Amino acid sequence: MKKLLLSMILSFGLISFAFAQSRVISGKVTSSNAEPIPGVSVFVKGTPSNGTQSDATGTFKLNVPENAKVLVFSFIGYKTKEIPITSSNINAVLEDEASSLNEIVVVGYGTQNRRDVTGSIAKITAADIKDVPIATIESSLQGKASGVFINSSSGKLGQALQIRVRGISSISASNQPLFVIDGVPIVSEALGTFTEPDNPLAAISPDDIESLEVLKDAASAAIYGARGSNGVILITTKKGKAGRTNVNLSYYAGFSDPTRKGEFLNTQQYKQLMEESFKNSDYDGGSYANSSELWEDYTGTTDWDNPASSNWVDAAFRRGHTQQYNASINGGNEKTRFLISGNYSNNDGIIVSNRYVRTGGRLSLDHSISKILDVGGAINISKVDNYRIPTDNAFSNPLQLNALPPIQPIFDSSGELNNNTVYYNSLIDIANGSNLSTTYRTFANAYASLKITPDLVLRSEYGFDFNNLEEEQFLGSKTQDGGGTSGYGENFAAKSINFNTNNTLTYTKVFAEKHSLNLLGGFTYQNTKYRSLTATGTIFPSDSFTKITSAAVTTGSSFEEAYSFVSYLARANYKYDEKYLLSASIRTDGSSRFGVNKRYGTFPAASVGWIVSEENFLKESNAVSLLKLRASYGLTGNAEIGNFAWRTLYSGVNYAGTAGTLPSQLGDPNLTWENTANFNVGFDLGLFNDRVSFTAEYYKKKTTDLLLNAPIPATNGFTTIYKNIGDMQNKGFELSLNTKNFVGEFKWSTSFNISFNKNKVLKLVDGQPIFTGGRFLGRVAEGEPLGYFWGKAYAGVDASNGDALYYVDATRTATTNSYSAAQDQKLGDPNPEFFGGLGNRFSYKNFDLDIQTQFVKGNDIYNMAGGFQSANGDYFDNQTLDQMNYWTPNNRVTNIPQPRFGASNGTRPSSRYIQDGSYFRIKSVVLGYNVPKTFLTKYKIESLRLYASALNLFTITGYNGYDPEVNTPASATNVQSNNIQLGHDFYTPPLARTVTFGLNIGF
Repeated sequence: MKKLLLSMILSFGLISFAFAQSRVISGKVTSSNAEPIPGVSVFVKGTPSNGTQSDATGTFKLNVPENAKVLVFSFIGYKTKEIPITSSNINAVLEDEASSLNEIVVVGYGTQNRRDVTGSIAKITAADIKDVPIATIESSLQGKASGVFINSSSGKLGQALQIRVRGISSISASNQPLFVIDGVPIVSEALGTFTEPDNPLAAISPDDIESLEVLKDAASAAIYGARGSNGVILITTKKGKAGRTNVNLSYYAGFSDPTRKGEFLNTQQYKQLMEESFKNSDYDGGSYANSSELWEDYTGTTDWDNPASSNWVDAAFRRGHTQQYNASINGGNEKTRFLISGNYSNNDGIIVSNRYVRTGGRLSLDHSISKILDVGGAINISKVDNYRIPTDNAFSNPLQLNALPPIQPIFDSSGELNNNTVYYNSLIDIANGSNLSTTYRTFANAYASLKITPDLVLRSEYGFDFNNLEEEQFLGSKTQDGGGTSGYGENFAAKSINFNTNNTLTYTKVFAEKHSLNLLGGFTYQNTKYRSLTATGTIFPSDSFTKITSAAVTTGSSFEEAYSFVSYLARANYKYDEKYLLSASIRTDGSSRFGVNKRYGTFPAASVGWIVSEENFLKESNAVSLLKLRASYGLTGNAEIGNFAWRTLYSGVNYAGTAGTLPSQLGDPNLTWENTANFNVGFDLGLFNDRVSFTAEYYKKKTTDLLLNAPIPATNGFTTIYKNIGDMQNKGFELSLNTKNFVGEFKWSTSFNISFNKNKVLKLVDGQPIFTGGRFLGRVAEGEPLGYFWGKAYAGVDASNGDALYYVDATRTATTNSYSAAQDQKLGDPNPEFFGGLGNRFSYKNFDLDIQTQFVKGNDIYNMAGGFQSANGDYFDNQTLDQMNYWTPNNRVTNIPQPRFGASNGTRPSSRYIQDGSYFRIKSVVLGYNVPKTFLTKYKIESLRLYASALNLFTITGYNGYDPEVNTPASATNVQSNNIQLGHDFYTPPLARTVTFGLNIGF
């Protein structure tokens, strides 16, 4: 009995000793891009039963025996990692299993493993845009993200890009996606007064970006509710990482040239064409003895006999130069991580006087106060100086210099710029004026994350976006606009202040090793205010006085508006046995933009997924590493309907010196957001350990309650009122393929994506088409794609007499030489049939080569300038070289009518100036060399990379305008006109071909 009692005492003592010798290990598990990874299995090597899982923030805590030596970290899609236990805090960085299908992606208000995603999300990382001299971050998506169509629109520096995610969803509201930077929805609307909008995102340095995620379907975007219909682009900036302090410096410099210049007539050709034109018109009853007399009578100059041979095309362009500096310091430990960066970019554009300068700095700080509380934040400050050029449609646009005849000199006999030309010599504006837009922008956010329990995390975020724009323009007394008023000055100042707060509660738990549950609930609030002031002045003492305070006559105006959103959101993600996925979300938005009777909207979404490759019949397959089927359906909205569209508005007026009010808009208290129902189905396939990965998707979007002007009886003084009436549909396919062709010392990988989208307008007000007319051809009609071309169909030239011919009607069986007798008909479609990109990356030892291309097929372009510059000598404009093939009795088989001065023989808007806008472009080429570390060590350099890159290197297209990647905005203020008038080109500058040489140094 004594022996038994002694044995029990010893046993309890040993057990107590064992418990006394255990210890607690804690830490955090992140991906290679510093994103937390939830659900990672963490256990002591050799004893898998003694383990735990990382929570929603990637952190873990585990009791281990005193004699435990190694921790094992394991998670599907990542390489298993073993870390020796050397302290009580261990942070693990897991590497991908070389598969984009297993990466961590940012989703609305959190992150998720790509393998578990049931929605449609495209991702671009910092590595995808490394060493490419892109001006703005969103341009990095071009040709690389399926379903995302990006049109650069123009070669002007700082101009906003046209971005469409899975087609166009609105006629009257904005079609731009929602941009969210580190959780803060930002103001992406242009603040300036130019027809070509400025780009607010250009204030962000691409070097500060960690990743961009595009939420394309309702399953991913519905968490953003009334602002998700056009897609959502989540921008994640770089953060500090624990470890040694790293110093990185980078610099590049290079030059730019236009991708293409127009080919116009020289002096001899011009005079030959115009002689023919004057002769055939018998203008003014033949009262002119010769062409010289006619020229002098019309132009007031004697330049017809001038020996000049001016190249006005080259006068608009120059060789541009670019340079950029970046510096960053990042590091920290398990308690505090930091990143400090600064950047400076100076870009002299390819168009004379166009310059863009950006200076910025950024600070990011994250601190773990305790094991349960993390805090942090970031601030980005930038200043942008944009030396702008006039709108495309202005005579002062340098591109319109090509309209000037080559027989007129650029400079007069005194050496001054020639001010006696057929059209305005816009170089005078540059020499005697200034046009500067300066933007000061600050993005900032702060957060606190509290781990209430190991499974429950409360996160609060607060952010603001401050955007201040100042435009200052002065035109001296020698200029066209300032000449009649002894100088003209205009100042415009705009300010937007955007505050946002997010508060979410996240619960993550694994039950019985097979049931994984993630729940999210939250509340958000956003308030945005916008103010602007405009002042103009005329009659200055001299051109030395450029400020409005010096003007004798001044006028001014001001404007202010605001809007707010309050939102409640919830999401649930469920996974069973690593095979079956279910996700559902719901968001309710209330906004001041919505009518008082429909102030709140609710946007639900649901999706399912099945990882077939985890089933027993595929799990052991050597060929199939991943096969996932997924489908989703949900509702999103478009709240970009204007801040006061539902209100009845009044304007102040001056009535004979007495102040008064005048109704300016009739409101509708039932006006609300535009709704989009979105269905998506797709599959993800990985083969041979994901050496080959393939994604295919089909989607169908139907947008209802489109905001349109509806006619009403004019009894109250108004003839129209905004109503939610119209319907529109987009549907299409997306395919993405990524392959690792060689993975040894010589590596070669290929990426390919292609997207098909078909747009159709389903319903308009009483079925009535929308058509502006004039020189614009864009039209909206039921059953047709948005903005299709409508007008007269050009039928060529009458071989017997040189008359321009037009088809009588849509049957195109009969022709007429009478423009007015020809019926209007469908002429083309500016929407592409498909678009995409192809990329190849090669590396061998320390050398690497990256080639990225993009393509667009099936879109038409209407060259509005054709009626002036390709008009067979109809007026004094210089003509494109192809016009020399005009009709004569000896040249009857041609598509160029007989030149007849002032007769408009084939020069009015028609399909004559519509061309196929398809193109294939080598978008970027980067050749790099990484200097071996064995050479760098003795200089205490961590890394050194040298590279050369080219942007917009080469383009194949049948379009004979400056550039097929163009779109001339129709209006500075009318969103509907800009949405409808797609594919129009009016003296729009081409993109720049840029070659740069750079280096990156790490210490």
